[in-house]
Amino acid sequence: MTNADLLTPHSLGPLQLPNRIVMAPMTRFRAHEDGTPLPLVADYYAQRASAGLLITEGIWPSRRGQSDWRVPGLETQAHVAGWRKVTEAVHTAGGRIFAQLMHGGRKGHPLARIDGSVPAGPSAVPGPGPEHLPGGRKADAVVVPRAMSLADIRTALDDYAEAARHAIEAGFDGVELHGANSYLIHQFLADNTNLRQDRYGASVAGRIRFAVEAVEAVAGAIGAERTALRISPGNPQFGMVESDPAPVYRALVDAIDSAGLGYLHLTDNAHYPALDDLRPRWSGPLIANIGENGEATTWEAGEKVLADGRADLVSYGRAFIANPDLPLRFAAGAPLNTIDERHLYSYGPEGYTDYPLMSAAR
Repeated sequence: MTNADLLTPHSLGPLQLPNRIVMAPMTRFRAHEDGTPLPLVADYYAQRASAGLLITEGIWPSRRGQSDWRVPGLETQAHVAGWRKVTEAVHTAGGRIFAQLMHGGRKGHPLARIDGSVPAGPSAVPGPGPEHLPGGRKADAVVVPRAMSLADIRTALDDYAEAARHAIEAGFDGVELHGANSYLIHQFLADNTNLRQDRYGASVAGRIRFAVEAVEAVAGAIGAERTALRISPGNPQFGMVESDPAPVYRALVDAIDSAGLGYLHLTDNAHYPALDDLRPRWSGPLIANIGENGEATTWEAGEKVLADGRADLVSYGRAFIANPDLPLRFAAGAPLNTIDERHLYSYGPEGYTDYPLMSAAR
């Protein structure tokens, strides 16, 4: 096996990627309590700028969409200024970076939210927890969310668009909407979190409506080529249930395929082989993630995805946490660092920006 595919350059709209290795979005809780990223966040992403593309951790578009304590936001000018330091550091290091907008929907707790409000989702269906609160992760800190009104839905769409404008103002190369892993867009798509009987539920067309409108809102704000969507069909994380994902996600992909988006980020699932089913329906660039809820993606597994023609790029999560120079390690066939689990969700540099580079590890 050669290492020609993952290390082959790729054009992604106006961006010229030096390789097809993408850093997946991963929550790390390194923000001030107001949602402004800590200064070391710039170091963290700049260290990983050798990736073809960096996708940030999930960022709440407004305090109405805040899920956990010390998750970053893109609502205020302080947030914009904080993220501008990150994008400048990444671009100086030669990298490219998208901001992932992550509206929590039903996820969250008043004690974790800046405004102390009860979260709202498609329906008044609580999640299973745990919640990340000021005192730590609490498994039993679960509240019943409000069911979103039509006005709430309109506001959420406007929040996405405004946060996307803030992302471009902060210097990001584009925006990825988080439609996966139990967050708001996923909640509209899933069986057990969308019990609505109005035009945002009750049918396949209803279930996909919010996702389509969110894509349209962001593309209208910043341009389709700078807009992307991540989805995880059939992903059971955080209590999500999708008994038959295929009709819903086929309809969604069909509805947005002609929009000219920057890319679709698609997570595969053992229950539903999304890459095999949806790749033929998607005519734009596709990033595959095959490690969710399973073994961390290896070099060989990523190569196979490309060789099989199921994606144009492959995203890596856990491997990038401990290996800021992951593409260089793959190219050299070098061993990988292991993750410091103790400091995965702490607030300092330990387990965040202190992993050794390949040259230092030798």
